[in-house]
Amino acid sequence: MTSTHAFQYSHTIGMYAQIGRGFNNPVDVALGRDEMLYVINRAGSDISSRMSYKRVSMCTLNEAFHGEFSHGGTADGQIMWPVSIAIDAEQRLYISDEALHRISVFDQDGQFLYKWGMQGQGEGEFDRPAGLAFDADGHLLVADGLNHRVQRYTRDGQFLGQWGQHGHGAGEFYLPWGLATDAANHVYVADWRNDRIQKFDAQGTYVASWGALGSGEGEFHRPSGVAVDADGLIYVADWGNERVQILDPDGHFLALLRGEAGVSKWGQDYFISNQDELEERQQADLEPELDLLPSDGPREESASIEKLFWGPTSVKIDACGRLFVVDSCRHRIQVFNKTA
Repeated sequence: MTSTHAFQYSHTIGMYAQIGRGFNNPVDVALGRDEMLYVINRAGSDISSRMSYKRVSMCTLNEAFHGEFSHGGTADGQIMWPVSIAIDAEQRLYISDEALHRISVFDQDGQFLYKWGMQGQGEGEFDRPAGLAFDADGHLLVADGLNHRVQRYTRDGQFLGQWGQHGHGAGEFYLPWGLATDAANHVYVADWRNDRIQKFDAQGTYVASWGALGSGEGEFHRPSGVAVDADGLIYVADWGNERVQILDPDGHFLALLRGEAGVSKWGQDYFISNQDELEERQQADLEPELDLLPSDGPREESASIEKLFWGPTSVKIDACGRLFVVDSCRHRIQVFNKTA
């Protein structure tokens, strides 16, 4: 099928930084008002010296840095293995945490408000919660990873319902990860270990699924994120294949993106004083042999090509139709425009 849209690279946001103006293994982004971005930094090892690297960075679309909040730990307002961030109509921020099995809520300035959740299999309990998304009624959907289900809550944490169970059949999950909703209040789930995207109606009734394990068009290798735009196009962070795939509203393959990153504004400032590193980056940023990518094990190959995605974990769409790809292992976000 031929797409009536093109997807043009716009710019890159971010660079590697342990703290401050930069990212450290970002895994998700929430899009707030006035082009404000809230970026989760999952960071690496959980040893005490790395706890401060875990944080939420605040910056704008044009890379104006507005600070950061939270850090690693188990107390109220702290994070350990953050996965997803979602923002409600009042600009409150909701963060899922795999290690702490809870949802933490902050205001738009990063002040901790409240939390809910504990480890378990009962109603309102979690086992490694992952993706978050709001439905048309303002209720929060949570991909409850190791419980292989989707749960629904009010914004203050009151349990409303759930669907799904472990399995490979229609409506079943094997480590669900990313979540998204569309204008008709359908729910899309990146069914990570089943290598597919599943679609449900607002009540959780199965509608369709697309994909299978592979590296071909419309195939996935551990999809981690999903988003749907105003035209119904479906964007999938195809994590294991180091790419983003775009599907039409019926799940047919339209296009794929491999990454086109240039140097961000923060990176340009850094390289002014570090010319030797800039030269090394330019030497690494060669055109890849595209017939080698993707493959069943592309991660080492793509790791040497600076402009390409490496570990894309999340995709988000803003009101202007811009696509944000969280490029985790390269510590940045790549932004694309959709054009007719």
